[in-house]
Amino acid sequence: MPQSIAPAILHVDLATAGMRRVAASPRLSRGEGGRALSTALCDADSARRVAWDDADAPLCLAAGALAGCDLPGCGHVSLTFFSPRTGGAVTASLGGGLGHALARAGIAAVVVVGRAPQPVGLVIEDGDVRLVPAGELAGLATPARFDALAPCDAALVTGPAARAGAAFATAVVDRWHDAGPTGVGLALAAKNLAYVAVSGTGRVAAADPEGLERARAAMERLVAAAPALAGPCGFARHGTAALVDLTHGRRMQPTDDFRATYFPQTAPVNAPALGKRFAARGVACPGCSVPCRRVDAAGRLLPDMDALSHLTALLGLADAELAVFARQYCLEQGLDPAGAAASLAAWATARGKTPGVGLVREGLAALAAGDAWGREIEAALSLAVKGVPLPAFDPRGAYGLALSLAVGTGGPDPWRGGCLAHELLRKPVATDRFTFEGKARAVVLGENALAAAQSLGGCAYLSLAVTLEEWALALSAAAGAPVAAGDLAALGARVVCRERAQNLRQGLGPDADDLPAWFFSAPGTAGEGVAVPPLPRAAFLAARDKYRRLRGEGEIAAPREAAWTP
Repeated sequence: MPQSIAPAILHVDLATAGMRRVAASPRLSRGEGGRALSTALCDADSARRVAWDDADAPLCLAAGALAGCDLPGCGHVSLTFFSPRTGGAVTASLGGGLGHALARAGIAAVVVVGRAPQPVGLVIEDGDVRLVPAGELAGLATPARFDALAPCDAALVTGPAARAGAAFATAVVDRWHDAGPTGVGLALAAKNLAYVAVSGTGRVAAADPEGLERARAAMERLVAAAPALAGPCGFARHGTAALVDLTHGRRMQPTDDFRATYFPQTAPVNAPALGKRFAARGVACPGCSVPCRRVDAAGRLLPDMDALSHLTALLGLADAELAVFARQYCLEQGLDPAGAAASLAAWATARGKTPGVGLVREGLAALAAGDAWGREIEAALSLAVKGVPLPAFDPRGAYGLALSLAVGTGGPDPWRGGCLAHELLRKPVATDRFTFEGKARAVVLGENALAAAQSLGGCAYLSLAVTLEEWALALSAAAGAPVAAGDLAALGARVVCRERAQNLRQGLGPDADDLPAWFFSAPGTAGEGVAVPPLPRAAFLAARDKYRRLRGEGEIAAPREAAWTP
């Protein structure tokens, strides 16, 4: 019978094939896993600036503090690395079962340094950890790479784009969950690490099983009652692409390379239309009732919010088949679809070209191959924050969201500031989306809450229903010690302050927290009683200054003293 396990931190040096385990800090029981742990481990050598492709640059994969527990949305892993896009340390949150598998194998986190002489895979099977040659995976698409692995509980793989040096190379967990446009595929390829495969048979025991069950039931009730998650137009039915209709109606859908904010041809390429045309079914993370990934009858992954909007409106194309083809092609190549589409849109704008099916297909192939044309397309990207392309929410349409995109430590992430809930979904209370009044504090609180939830292994989408109160109840039951929502909020604040301090040491100073000048000079597309003026520059700067004051900056070292080093 599997027994309860004490988690450890696994250190791996790929250059020497050396491995060692270190007992995880007791702070794990207070929620400091996941994003808190991976960020702290990546910050262990804080005395110098680190290049993303430095062999000694750490790459940290951490399960949440509640991984292995039977809770919805708590199996995400945090992957912290030095990004070739931003130049700073970035944390990606990935769904699937990797967090649960690590916890059941007795691993709280994996820290990887060095560069292997040849491509290798890291295999973790309970107490057995080994590096295995992975050269045979070269050239294989990600589905074939998963098929080639020995049976395991969960795995992360790179694709051919990473090996080719593509700027938007990403990584994929459990076939459907990729890591975004911050360049994690390149960071993994720089270490010659082709995959991580994990299996675990240990038991993660809760100190108070009945209390954990009550917390789980409360979370599931909230998810079921949230229209954005479980409603007829929510993520459970249409995936995150359900939000395309919302941005369309709010006139903040990035269109024609951000030259407009309204795409008249959205209806035939929105999420309901794709779901009906391609007979979509849902795919959920283990233990989650919201199947936010959508797969068609042929087994192709349908586009999520950013991919669908950018592969249609941003390129000015209403071609459903092209959007589905492009999403699946990018998944197979290990290429971020939104970053690829944004680069293609910028390249076409710069050369006065109108994107068409042929250009998109050929451009994606060039981007995945990392060839000369692909480099040219990558270099065309101009509307970005910290080198990362903007997501499918035009910042002129929601001012709190605009601020959160600018100050995000890992580039523009629409979920990190929590503004999508109150500015677009009007939950729990609607706020005026065309004002910066009160938005600095809202962004700080939203960032803190998500950083805390991701430290537990929580999914960003569940933040639309599950609050720190429920996460605190769950952590209290799992650890057997009382934890309050305020404790988790304070943890989240420490995590964000540590990330901002890391960025500062990496050369990302205050001026990096900005949006492209375009959004302060050009209006969006007005209509149906909605005006979309340019962002007011003075009000934005005032809100950004307030955000920094609320973060205690000007004494940037102070938050680091409150953060912990394992």
